[in-house]
Amino acid sequence: MQVRTLSATSLIGDEVRNTTGEHLGEIEELMIDLHTGEVAYAVLSFGGILGIGDKLFAVPWGALALDLDDQKFVLDVDKQFLQNAPGFDKKDWPDFASPQFREKHYDYYEVKLASRSPRV
Repeated sequence: MQVRTLSATSLIGDEVRNTTGEHLGEIEELMIDLHTGEVAYAVLSFGGILGIGDKLFAVPWGALALDLDDQKFVLDVDKQFLQNAPGFDKKDWPDFASPQFREKHYDYYEVKLASRSPRV
């Protein structure tokens, strides 16, 4: 497998769809684990109209698959699963470094803590 390197800004705004092709949102931000230097979460913006009323979700990086051909991410969940996911408001970001936060989100998306890279 060829190793690819992309800038974070090239991924911000990328579309996220599920495996059936439904639009789930866009990548709003990437959260870096400063101890490992790896992406820990992709912050996904979902819902709302024209960015108003969007709910944000911290999706573990390992829950995403990268579709290089179509330049999008794939998250293997349906819209209802995402609507019920733990989320947060744009004006009230959580403590991403909290072990409880990490455990809650990795458990919800059924990602093992050691799984840090998106599938390509």
